[in-house]
This record gives sequence, structure tokens and C-alpha cells, in this order.
Amino acid sequence: MQKKSKKTSAIAQHKSLSIQFSLDGFSFCISNSKTKEVILFTEYTFSSSIASPELLLEEIIRVFDTDKDLQQDFTSVFAIHQNNLATLVPNKLFDRNSLASYLKYTVKTLKTDFITYDLHDIIAANTVYIPYVNINNYLFQNFGEFEYKHHSTVLINKLLIYSKENSENQFFVHVSSNYIDIVVCKEGNLIFYNSFPYTTKEDFIYYILFTAEQLQMDPNTFQLTFIGDIEKESDLYSITYTYVRNIHFMNPVNSFFTDDEEFSNHSNFILIA
Repeated sequence: MQKKSKKTSAIAQHKSLSIQFSLDGFSFCISNSKTKEVILFTEYTFSSSIASPELLLEEIIRVFDTDKDLQQDFTSVFAIHQNNLATLVPNKLFDRNSLASYLKYTVKTLKTDFITYDLHDIIAANTVYIPYVNINNYLFQNFGEFEYKHHSTVLINKLLIYSKENSENQFFVHVSSNYIDIVVCKEGNLIFYNSFPYTTKEDFIYYILFTAEQLQMDPNTFQLTFIGDIEKESDLYSITYTYVRNIHFMNPVNSFFTDDEEFSNHSNFILIA
């Protein structure tokens, strides 16, 4: 497990904690509760994907036991579950008593799975998903009441706000180690969202081009914006540039990572934007 961290000299009496976890890693951000100024960001990357939520919890417990930054009092705690065990359901088709039915065609579910949903702030839709209940239980034992959401809920809402003034279709690709989220929006309206697994660079570009084709967007003209775990020197970027002519990286409003050697400015948009 590899650790990277950035800390400012700011001091706050009241602090809030935001954490994001997946089978590939664990990140957390500590902010001033009143000013929202970021004080600390830390990222743990696992050497390989964790095989199960149970093993993920073991890694998280190990982090909490050894990282002193997590061993303090917080005024609020917000957790982000990052997985592809989710789907987006419009309000007019949504019934909170039928959550399992929305996942059965795209996610392998068990009768014992706890399924919940996030109500979106901006669009008339809900994210239906399976959270890591064991990790929620652990966090509750540590902090008491806390808020949690699926990563796609946070990503979509932030991108809709980010793009609300733009009259052109905005094609965003959020890159993780084993899957990508594609979000297309225009003037604060969601046009498309989906998550795709990939193992090769060919898988990666296939889903981008397939989405563009379905939306009748010309790869020679539309602008693609990368967010997350991707750099210009990577094979993923190179193969994308072979087929998509206009590519740039997200430039978040928050300047916490500006000119940082450890983290790219676009790398942690979901947790810090």
C-alpha cells in the first residue's frame, strides 16, 4: 500500500472529514468546517485491487489504526462509496420499494444485499446502489452519525454545476484503475451517464467511442475532458488522442493541488473540487 499526502499550514478548531474508498484505494480530506478550506489530503493506493469488501475493511481499519490524522474529533463525516454497483433511475420511473429491480440487469445482487439510493440535488433522478455496509458500520462505531453517498452522485452533481454555463455538449471521462465513468452534460442538464469496466487500453477507447457514436458526437470536433487517474504520458491518453482530437484535463475551481508534485490538479475531483 502506497501513501501520498499534502498538508497546508492552516489550523482549524473545528474540522470535517470526507473519505472516499474503493477496492483500489482509500483517500481522505480534512477541511475547516466553517471556511471549507482544505487542510489535508491523503491517498492510499493498494498494490492490487482488493478482492472483497471484507478485505477492504481490513485495509481501512489498518489505515485508521496507524494514521494519526484520522484519530481526532470531527464535526462532520462524509463517506463516498466508489464502486460500479449502481444505476441511475429517473424520478418518474422510481419506486423506493423496488430498489433491487433496478440493479438486477446490470449488477449481480444477492438477497442479503443492502440496497439504497441517493436523491440528486440538480436532476430529477436517483442513484440506486449497493454500499459497503461493513465499512459504514465501522465508521458509525468510530464517529456516530455520518452522511454517505455513491461516487457517481457526487461526480454528476459537481459536473452539472461545473458545466451549467456552457452551451456545448461537455464530454467528461472520470478514470479509475479498472473502470471509467462517462458523463455528458449541457448547460447544467445531464445528457448521459454510465460506468464501464476496462482491462486494456482498447477497452478504454472502445467505450469512449461507442458513447460518442450513440450520442452522434464527432470525435474530430467535440471536446473530451479527463478527470481522475490519468496523465498525458499514459497509454490511455495516447490511444484516446489517436481517435479524439480535442482533449484537455479538468481544471477545478479549488487550487489545492496547483503546482503540486505528488498530485495532478484534475486527479481528485470527486473529493476535492
